[in-house]
Amino acid sequence: MMAERGVFVDRSTLHRWVIRLVPLPDKMFYWSKRAVGRRWRMDETYIKIKGQWKYRYPAVDTAGQTIDFLLTA
Repeated sequence: MMAERGVFVDRSTLHRWVIRLVPLPDKMFYWSKRAVGRRWRMDETYIKIKGQWKYRYPAVDTAGQTIDFLLTA
């Protein structure tokens, strides 16, 4: 995207930017996450995405709310 604008940036420079800037949103998201109780469980579900079947492993608390999920091929 930057090359389209005539700005050429080396990939090591982009890597340094990522290392410096990624912790900022990570800190903001950490404080905005809702609290999770002591009991939760993992489910295993198959879903179809763009014609391919994927595994979806959601972590669900006792109230049935999804805490987090993992999507794999």
